[in-house]
Amino acid sequence: MTARCVVITDVGPRDGLQNQHKILAVEQRIALVQAIAAAGVPQIEIGSFVSPKKVPAMAATEQVCAGLGSAGFTTPTVVLIPNMRGYELACGANAETVTMVIYASEGMAQKNAAMSMSDAETVTLNILRLATHDNIRVIVTIAVAFTCPFDGPTAPSTVTRQAEKFLLAGADQVVLADTIGAAHPQQVQLLCAELVGRHGPERLGCHFHDTRAMGLANVYAAIESGIRHFDSSIAGLGGCPFAPGASGNVATEDIAMMLQQMGFDTGIDLKKLMQASDFVQTLLSSAPGGRAKAWLRSFLAQ
Repeated sequence: MTARCVVITDVGPRDGLQNQHKILAVEQRIALVQAIAAAGVPQIEIGSFVSPKKVPAMAATEQVCAGLGSAGFTTPTVVLIPNMRGYELACGANAETVTMVIYASEGMAQKNAAMSMSDAETVTLNILRLATHDNIRVIVTIAVAFTCPFDGPTAPSTVTRQAEKFLLAGADQVVLADTIGAAHPQQVQLLCAELVGRHGPERLGCHFHDTRAMGLANVYAAIESGIRHFDSSIAGLGGCPFAPGASGNVATEDIAMMLQQMGFDTGIDLKKLMQASDFVQTLLSSAPGGRAKAWLRSFLAQ
């Protein structure tokens, strides 16, 4: 990957849908993934293997995987797993890449996973070893990497320790998650620059929410620090059912527009991306769309 290439993972079909009031049918979830892929998004998080009682919107993710497989879907996909049972289900669904979450605060670990930070790291390490043996890619996301809604500001030393631990253990990527959208660009620049300086940019990524309208500013700060992998969500969908204050993720439309205007190669077709954004808004009757969507619609119509 060149320095002018940025890889975007659209997490809308998982992170975006999990907090919506309307639950989509399997066929609708598959159609959404296909619409995002048609726009050239290089990687898509298509669902999670979590308890359907806790996150009803993610029930039947194995059927989404099967449906995409039957359709000959070729865009790289990711599924989120919380534990060993989730890993077993992901393997049964022929998952290519799994994401696991660790926590940079005790408060978030207890609220989201009902375990300690240390226990969450142990579970993740055990699954990472299995996945390495099974040739399944692993992304480790560090939740509340900047601020926790329960414990307050996160110590950068906690995040650098965790990132180093899992990069050395063989994780394919470590993603810093601003879970509630409370980070600011200076924080982002300092932490990302330190990690890129220690480990290089190839296996690092960022995941920003737009709660305080700083999502794109934080993406820019991370770009300036050398980060070249980002999560985003079609139409700005998102949130976290276990994180008070978390609103939508930075919109894929917004980040793709900004990066392309800055001269970065994302491989994304903005017109088709707008079609995917319109499609999910139709499905949900509530999706907000990116901040730049009205302008983009006018610009692309010229």
